[in-house]
Amino acid sequence: MEKNQVSRFRLALIGGSAGGLDAILKIMSRLQQVPSYPIVIVLHRKADYDTLLVDLLENRTVIPVREAEEKITIENGYLYVAPADFHLLFESDGTFALDASEKVNYSRPSIDVSFISAAEVYRENLLCILLSGANADGTAGMKTARELGATCIVQAPQSAEVPFMPESALKEMEVDLVLAAESIGDFMARL
Repeated sequence: MEKNQVSRFRLALIGGSAGGLDAILKIMSRLQQVPSYPIVIVLHRKADYDTLLVDLLENRTVIPVREAEEKITIENGYLYVAPADFHLLFESDGTFALDASEKVNYSRPSIDVSFISAAEVYRENLLCILLSGANADGTAGMKTARELGATCIVQAPQSAEVPFMPESALKEMEVDLVLAAESIGDFMARL
């Protein structure tokens, strides 16, 4: 990928499920500086563990971590975590919206919902990353994001704790890169 191509991202959106937290921690360990763009994580998890994820990430990264909240402005240099039990949407005014509608792919937050919403706002300035997981959530959303110009990276299935999610995406579409979690972190650090 050319240097001028990677500098255009205004948002990095990472989706994962089973095994995704381990991959996220590997990615974050490679980011030794606060990035010039925001990073948003949509991870399937139970509501009981809501604050634990933010606390865990705060202790593992130099990037300030916040839970995404309704109508807060998405700022560069922050790592945002989608709250449990809400779909995370992106508004054209640069804020988040939370939605409690039906689950998609048995999930709320749904990676598909967030990928599509972000792609509609950020288009070619979006970096979508799909990690380890046990269902197909993320595949349809990533496909739509790619059609709208987003750059798409999928975790290499052989490096995923649960390869079903990345395999599903790779069966349905062409992506820009297939990388192990550490290499995804290295890619993001170069941005």
